[in-house]
Amino acid sequence: MVELHDATSAEELYALESLGFFAPGEAGPATVAGDTDVGGRGVCVNPSGGLVARGHPLGATGICQIAELVHQLRGTASGRQVPEPRLGLAVNTGGIMAGRDTALVAVHVLERA
Repeated sequence: MVELHDATSAEELYALESLGFFAPGEAGPATVAGDTDVGGRGVCVNPSGGLVARGHPLGATGICQIAELVHQLRGTASGRQVPEPRLGLAVNTGGIMAGRDTALVAVHVLERA
């Protein structure tokens, strides 16, 4: 399961392809097909609802992602629980350099003990 920085829908699709979960052009159709939903056929993306569901709380975004992964890995994510998660990935981005490049990418991987 992965909690992605998804300030826009297009950004989520771009991140999924950039991280190698999908080949270029395949993240959109997979998402529309429900493959990235809880219980879908692919990697579960943003079971928390992502940034849009939280109102994109600047500064708190990364903490929210980690908290969601912990709930998922402990099996305490009531109503949005991913079945038997083993690994959780949080990817957060922020800032812009030179008008087009991401200034920061933070990646955390958590594993169920």
